Amino acid sequence: MRIARLLVAPLIALAAIIIVVLPTSPASAHGSVINPASRNYGCWERWGSRFQDPTMATQDPMCWQAWQANPNAMWNWNGLYRENLAGNHQANIPDGQLCSGGHAEGGRYNSMDTVGNWQAKSVSTSFSLRLQDQASHGADYIRVYVTRSGYDPTTQPLRWSDLTLVSQIGYTPASQWQPASQGVQIDIPVSVPGRSGRAMFYTIWQASHMDQSYYFCSDVNFGGSNPTNPPTSNPTTPPTTTPPTTTPPSGSASCTAAYTQVGAWTGGFQADVRVTAGSRAITSWTVTLTYANGAQVSQVWNGTATTSGSTATVRNAGYNGAVAAGASTTFGLLGSGAAATPTVTCAAT
Repeated sequence: MRIARLLVAPLIALAAIIIVVLPTSPASAHGSVINPASRNYGCWERWGSRFQDPTMATQDPMCWQAWQANPNAMWNWNGLYRENLAGNHQANIPDGQLCSGGHAEGGRYNSMDTVGNWQAKSVSTSFSLRLQDQASHGADYIRVYVTRSGYDPTTQPLRWSDLTLVSQIGYTPASQWQPASQGVQIDIPVSVPGRSGRAMFYTIWQASHMDQSYYFCSDVNFGGSNPTNPPTSNPTTPPTTTPPTTTPPSGSASCTAAYTQVGAWTGGFQADVRVTAGSRAITSWTVTLTYANGAQVSQVWNGTATTSGSTATVRNAGYNGAVAAGASTTFGLLGSGAAATPTVTCAAT
């Protein structure tokens, strides 16, 4: 009997070890803000390959408490969502529970609400927030909020009254997002002039495939450099915009631009513009949009814009200026005022 007990004890210990072995990649495919990283995506990105490393407790204590509370919050970094809320986010998510989506998924993400010194991404006051959609759901809308001046995420729970809307886009199907290593991704321009120090971005992504709402808390430190989105890790350049390797034919560079309205609401609209190179490859493009009814462009993605009244001049981003002969690239925009089709011109080099 004593020998049997001696044999059983190691087997019980071995079983306990086996139980704590976890997957090394997310178990489901939805999405998250990946730059600046949401809290659980950042913990997975930094510690997923060494989640039992005891140095996390001192180097990254907020991630440490999250891993100890529920490791599945990190393995399933792309599954922090609620269903069938009909857009009533504030009514369904109490103050202090915003980062967990109101204790979403049976409380799996509760540790995201823990107040403390979460590792913060250094950002400038103007940059593009990136959301990755692994399942290519697309969006009915995406709203980006920033915490008010004076709010300290290291000592205060997050409340709805702490948030100010700073950027949003309307209906955007996945076909209009950029290709990613898994699924698609979209860059949302954010500008928060005059801010400095610690803050938090809160992003609500309303997916298009069903009534499914995602919630992301991203800790930042204003006054740093722009959080770059390198195409090497998550490619942002569509294959059709890859610079040609052959010598371009003779002739001047040219392009055309096709404007398509994809959504409209009272006081605003959304549109896509497809830029197509002429008979030779181009290295950059500039599209000018002039609205006759007083409408104005307020936001642009996949390009950079300058505006003067009802005229907007949009230049290519760093990754989509080179377009092969006859190939195309696109940019999107939000506008204020009544929707209308503008006069569109395109120039290229």
